[in-house]
Amino acid sequence: MTISVLKPGLFSTIQDNGRYANQQYGVIVGGAMDRLSYLIGQLLLQQENEAAIEITIVGPTLRFDVDTVIAITGAYFSPLLNGQPCPMWRPIAIKAGSILQCAAATNGARGYIAIKHGIQVPVVLGSRSTYLRAKLGGFNGRALQRGDILPIIASKVTTSNYFIRHEDFISFSKDVTIRVTSGTEWAGFTEESKQVFLSTSFQLSKDADRMGYRLQNPIGLTHSLQKDLISEAVTFGTIQVPPSGQPIILMADCQTTGGYPKIAQVIRADLPKLAQLQPMATIRFTVVSLEQAQQIYIKQQQQLALINYALANSRPDFFEHCSEG
Repeated sequence: MTISVLKPGLFSTIQDNGRYANQQYGVIVGGAMDRLSYLIGQLLLQQENEAAIEITIVGPTLRFDVDTVIAITGAYFSPLLNGQPCPMWRPIAIKAGSILQCAAATNGARGYIAIKHGIQVPVVLGSRSTYLRAKLGGFNGRALQRGDILPIIASKVTTSNYFIRHEDFISFSKDVTIRVTSGTEWAGFTEESKQVFLSTSFQLSKDADRMGYRLQNPIGLTHSLQKDLISEAVTFGTIQVPPSGQPIILMADCQTTGGYPKIAQVIRADLPKLAQLQPMATIRFTVVSLEQAQQIYIKQQQQLALINYALANSRPDFFEHCSEG
């Protein structure tokens, strides 16, 4: 009962919702970069926090050696199942011997292949997520390679005739406005730098991975703070400004503490937008209050809860129906 990796894609790893409650020991949270797409995949299969394959920029080719059910979410990788176009954002019945091919992303950057019951790699510190730098979790602590055999549990093949309108949840724009709250050291930045941060655009450099995104702007940001700030807790979405004046957005695999001044914090509801950006994308920032950030996140969670309720109560009429049934 396995999945065979025929081609690994550019960078494919096993991820779930992350590794919590270990940050005091320096162990990062990690987990899916675009947690919204990941969670929708889980909801479509009516399960929680099971290990899925996160694919980046170029997708893998996989052979399923057992019957199962999958759901593909996130960026569009032109998936083919046995040579035929494979729909996304809905459960797909897979017969043993089927081959799934994913090409380069035509929008967005990251996709998720959720499998019924998840990929059965060991749980390490409460999670199956891959943390490459520590060679922790996932499949032998690394990205997938050709020839890997991923253990799964066979599932009854079922069909469905519904899918989720991803446009209601996910943005794949290459020019995004990201909402932030002011960071701990916001007041220490010069007025000119604050103005630049909020009124000009930044370009996402090629130096972007699961740990952080380096941004570029012709005008560097400056502050009047002491250079030897004491390191303190940082998290997914924290925007630090190193001595170069070019901001860094910390992403899912970020360290647990940092000592650079923090100009802002990306609101949680907008982290999926960031996760779907490819290098050279354009980013603008706008400040919202903490209360607004909370309300936006609550609304996003209510939408997910509504999907879950409809599925749990056998109401596929809640979803858009597929013409191919």
